[in-house]
Amino acid sequence: MPTGTILIADDDAAIRTVLSQALGRVGYDVRTTSNAATLWRWAAQGEGDLIFTDVVMPDENGFDLILRIKKVRPDIPIIVISAQNTLMTAITAAERGAYEYLPKPFDLNEVVMVAERALSTPSASAVPASKPETDDKIPLIGRSPAMQEIYRVLARLMQTDLSVMVSGESGTGKELVAKALHDYGKRKHGPFVAINMAAIPRELIESELFGHEKGSFTGASQRSTGRFQQAEGGTLFLDEIGDMPMEAQTRLLRVLQEGEYTTVGGRTPIRTDVRIIAATNRDLRQLINQGLFREDLFYRLNVVPIRLPPLRERAEDIPDLVRHFLTRAEEEGLPSKSVDADGMDFLRHYRWPGNVRELENLVRRLAALYTEDVIGASVLRMELTEPDFGPAPTAEAMDEGLSEIVERALSREFATYGDQLPPEGLYERVMKEVEKPLFAISLAATRGNQIKAAQLLGINRNTLRKKIRELDVQVVRMPR
Repeated sequence: MPTGTILIADDDAAIRTVLSQALGRVGYDVRTTSNAATLWRWAAQGEGDLIFTDVVMPDENGFDLILRIKKVRPDIPIIVISAQNTLMTAITAAERGAYEYLPKPFDLNEVVMVAERALSTPSASAVPASKPETDDKIPLIGRSPAMQEIYRVLARLMQTDLSVMVSGESGTGKELVAKALHDYGKRKHGPFVAINMAAIPRELIESELFGHEKGSFTGASQRSTGRFQQAEGGTLFLDEIGDMPMEAQTRLLRVLQEGEYTTVGGRTPIRTDVRIIAATNRDLRQLINQGLFREDLFYRLNVVPIRLPPLRERAEDIPDLVRHFLTRAEEEGLPSKSVDADGMDFLRHYRWPGNVRELENLVRRLAALYTEDVIGASVLRMELTEPDFGPAPTAEAMDEGLSEIVERALSREFATYGDQLPPEGLYERVMKEVEKPLFAISLAATRGNQIKAAQLLGINRNTLRKKIRELDVQVVRMPR
């Protein structure tokens, strides 16, 4: 049976009661208080083996109290519990030396497991020397369970140089995660450099990353520095890493293994001190199976994976996000707006194919174009009407439709050449028959947005543009 004394400080009597009952039930001796002064007296007298403390208490901020306790009892584990469920809460808890951060409302089974782990794990004796630098501009918004878990992971990573792989659909905020890791981590005084692999011609990616020497290729009229040199001492964010060509992948792997690189056309190795954060909206394991991404590079980058949920999976965060974006729009000089209850309900049930980025763009559009001070569901319904493609087809229906296209193409080929076999290249000609409606439908579904269509199809945007030209696909924007 677990043993030890746990001290709990929270001004909410209900929280004290449920924590005391849950921890006492498994065998711990539990003492509770509603204020920071009593907790400080107990801790200073050497009482307790583990502390649970709220952040907001009537007589002192819990974070300030942690600093005082850690100075006299550096080894006692402290667990922060808070209803201020933001990224900054998690970061500040970690920087003040807290063992763990648990957002309210919490799962009591998790509380018990965290307590057991804290009491059985030797505590680090390091004490934060000063108040951490924080920013009032919270980089990530959301109180949903999915976002709370991301906050906790980010807080643990802030003082490390571990490589991080951020995955998620386009518009979920992958660069915001990378920027938060940089801005609140130990490299915050160094540069943050971002590069999007999908936005750069493949033949220029190596030069962009590593720089090139004069005359190393046609058009290289002078020596140029790359993103690695620009990010020295800081963080390099590699967005859409799945679009990196194999040659550049090999070079990047060497950097991660050896800590050095050479410029394009150069021979002298250059040492580098850069933290790598990569991001993708593609399934890299599938690309590995297709021979398009190096497996050894994947494991070097995927030391800590973070998956950002699409907005439709955290709809409870939408009101907070809307208020945040409306406030930002007002700060930028746009008129003050609000969204009524029916409007919020509509937003929570919308599918959000463009995720948080689509929501942000919508809010800015509402603030700029509409005269109403309060936006209702009728306005939002006009702005967010999606094309109705009817119910999703069954697998059998899709097989039948595809078979019909192929049979029609083959019949036309054989009818054209009569008793003779069609000439070579039949595969390519039939595939075009299949590809053309696929690309047309994908473009229609994304209202002609080629970036989203490429993401939907899982191909590079340059490939999509090439196919549109080759197949003569008509790009038609769907009406709102």
